[in-house]
Amino acid sequence: EPTIGLHPRDNQMLLGTLSKLQRHGNTVVVVEHDEDTIRQADHVIDLGPGAGVEGGTIVAQGTLKQLLKNKNSVTGKALANPLSYPLYPRRNAKTDWIEIKKAKFHNIKSVDVRIPVGKLTCVTGVSGSGKSTLVRSILGSNLKTLLAKDKQRGKIKLTGCQSLAGYDALTRVLEVDQTPIGKTPRSCPATYVGFWDNIRRIFADATEARIRGYTASRFSFNVSEGRCSSCEGQGLTKIEMSFLPDVKVPCDLCNGARFNTETQSVLYKGKSIGDVLQMSIDEAVEFFSAHKNVHHPLQLLKDVGLGYLTLGQQSPTLSGGEAQRIKLVSELSKAGGAGSDRRARKLSHTLYILDEPTVGLHMADVEKLIHVLHRLVESGNTVVVIEHNLDLMANADWMLDMGPEGGDAGGKIVARGTPEKIIQSKSSHTAPYLKKLLA
Repeated sequence: EPTIGLHPRDNQMLLGTLSKLQRHGNTVVVVEHDEDTIRQADHVIDLGPGAGVEGGTIVAQGTLKQLLKNKNSVTGKALANPLSYPLYPRRNAKTDWIEIKKAKFHNIKSVDVRIPVGKLTCVTGVSGSGKSTLVRSILGSNLKTLLAKDKQRGKIKLTGCQSLAGYDALTRVLEVDQTPIGKTPRSCPATYVGFWDNIRRIFADATEARIRGYTASRFSFNVSEGRCSSCEGQGLTKIEMSFLPDVKVPCDLCNGARFNTETQSVLYKGKSIGDVLQMSIDEAVEFFSAHKNVHHPLQLLKDVGLGYLTLGQQSPTLSGGEAQRIKLVSELSKAGGAGSDRRARKLSHTLYILDEPTVGLHMADVEKLIHVLHRLVESGNTVVVIEHNLDLMANADWMLDMGPEGGDAGGKIVARGTPEKIIQSKSSHTAPYLKKLLA
């Protein structure tokens, strides 16, 4: 994925370099999700059909034409039928604005910035133009400080700007990054998103559990009474290797199920608690359809393209993109969960900051991410995304394009407005590429 972190203009320069390598008699093999790279390839190998256990098969291989004609290829379908723009109507209603005055930090040249509240804003620009400095170091960092020390507003020294106003509606700032959601094998999607407690209660309500006097705590990884005594609820045991890294293997006693035999003898719809942990999210959506407080977050995980993961998949094994989408689902679940108080949700207004969330995502998954981001906005929040992906740009309510170049030649707001306004800019390097989508 050599195109990670590259603006479409820089991407073209990279493709030129790869072509040059090829013309000099070399063979170039690239793992990529980028559309331009796929279209320029002489030979494409498409893996799938799904992800995880649903993948591992060569779905299609050959020229781009052959890929486009292959009905089994998700990549071929995405290339043949690009997204319609925009997927959501632009939010043009009157809004409040977060205003930054005289932003001057690193390469940013004393600029005034306005970001609409309650909308999806995309910050774009060539690599090194100052996007992360503006969004993370100035906007995010200062807002976290201001919201944490709200009573001492007058005493707070802002970093990299003269003033910051218009954030009264916000209750918190959250940067949703691709760092792991947990460091221990006991952490998994079910525990992170928060529906594992509800599953434990379901098992505690089973007839066999009530007869034995088991409570919900019996079905916890953290209670010695119910978990496997050998692996202590981790499902794995560590074998120390002299002069080599330690090796983790499935526990011999519970065979990776994490719970002891007595706990696993309690069944719900013919499945033990260990069986549930080994279910894929796709399976679990159907299995828990009658339990809204479990079904809702499971459906959200499926909607963001994570249906192939198991409920008990250990957090350290998740990729950065998977971890980030699980964090987004956790937020969505809180914003619109079953039975949650609508008034309380309305009063809670979060500013979400995401730095290139499309990294490592297939075109089909980018579409799912766009839906997730818009759902966060529809739940009464503000979303600011640093991005190079044109599909995401085209579906933003507002854009700030930085540049005109990177490093010392950047740090200015080249264009601002809706995507339709950005494409009219003659000084923006983003405009000509975005225009191809919106024309």
